[in-house]
Amino acid sequence: MEKLKINAERCKGCELCIPFCPKQILFLSDTLNSKGYRTIAVKSQDECNSCQTCAIMCPDVVFEVWRNSGGK
Repeated sequence: MEKLKINAERCKGCELCIPFCPKQILFLSDTLNSKGYRTIAVKSQDECNSCQTCAIMCPDVVFEVWRNSGGK
């Protein structure tokens, strides 16, 4: 299940989110968006704890974070 969605087209690769991720699962990828910026990517959706720190730190509103609300 996807917990973290990254809108690569909005990302400017500022890397503000990377040091604040408590699970250290974010990294600057080699992928370029249409504006020529390297974008943030996630190493493992399973390791994400949906803390939303990345979304709070991001000045460009790149992240959407979901929590599993069910018992499964």
